[in-house]
Amino acid sequence: MPTLLTRGQTYARIRYAMDHKQPFSLVRIGDGENICLAQSSVWSIKQVLKEPWAVKAKEKGVTLPSLRLRNQMVTEIKRATVVGVLSPSDTLIRAPRRLKRPLTNRVFAHFRLSPLFTCNACINRYAPRDKAFWGMLKGRRILIISQHAKNMKNILEKRGLNVVGIIPFTHYKQIGQTLDKVKILRHSFDLVLISTGVSAVILAPKIARISRKVALDFGQWHKNL
Repeated sequence: MPTLLTRGQTYARIRYAMDHKQPFSLVRIGDGENICLAQSSVWSIKQVLKEPWAVKAKEKGVTLPSLRLRNQMVTEIKRATVVGVLSPSDTLIRAPRRLKRPLTNRVFAHFRLSPLFTCNACINRYAPRDKAFWGMLKGRRILIISQHAKNMKNILEKRGLNVVGIIPFTHYKQIGQTLDKVKILRHSFDLVLISTGVSAVILAPKIARISRKVALDFGQWHKNL
């Protein structure tokens, strides 16, 4: 894997992008993303659909099989500023090891994915404990995209942060309408926190491009508070 940024280095790049009004996107690749990317690439569809994660995919906002989803993910991973990948020794994600970094390595090799910068995909789990994370959000105009957007808004506002809007999101099929809403709001925010499961891999780079702002795939970080 290419350059691995520490959490502090990742936060510093996010802060720099906001300060200098530059587009920036962070996406994270965990076991669910690996399974979606494995469709008809390193695994057969039959093999993919046997996985418990795939069986419950609708609960996670996607419907498998979907090669369109897979292809969009590949395209946007190539466009992301920083790509979060699991540590080879990860113990935070409750999934078999074969679905974690080993599968990431296989799908990245298959699709020739070689991001310039990577970070730990579990950055969202550590972030709520980091003063630097809250510090970089201070004084910023924040947009939240999530099924749990209202809850996340309440959490941030209790910390004195400025949430300027929320966009509810429950399924991959809502990507188009979500991007339309972001275009309308693009001058009103500095940063977007995206908590939409696998769809965040597609949303974050697209939002960074259309808004010229910072878009972060930060998963269910609010559950770690």
